[in-house]
Amino acid sequence: MAFFEGLVVTEDDTPVEVTYVGATSYYVIDDQGFHRHIEARAVDRVVLAQFTEQIAEHRGEAAEAMLKLMGQDDLFTKAMVDATLRNLNLEQVLDQGLPPDARQWLGMMGFRVVIDLHGDVVHVDMPSAPADWDDE
Repeated sequence: MAFFEGLVVTEDDTPVEVTYVGATSYYVIDDQGFHRHIEARAVDRVVLAQFTEQIAEHRGEAAEAMLKLMGQDDLFTKAMVDATLRNLNLEQVLDQGLPPDARQWLGMMGFRVVIDLHGDVVHVDMPSAPADWDDE
């Protein structure tokens, strides 16, 4: 399954479609009528690796943000969140997929993955945390 389906665009801001060949998903780039098939998992893995790198660098802030989103701040939930952040496994995350509601929410927040004609990730537009999070 394409983890970031609906959130991937080309450098000229054209949305990238997803197709399946058997059980394997591909991002399809329209290159002047030629449809380039890029294995979705390869693109998704690059983006998720960037996420995990950022999480590792800011584990404390990420845990705090997750607790706020969950609306819980007890010791057991904090321990669970900390353990989850320490033990992130890209392949497990890719296998689990991203729920459609989460993809829609990310898209509304301005998240998108920009790839070139060869399927290389050019950059990822990520929304920043709301400024009022620190005020709560």
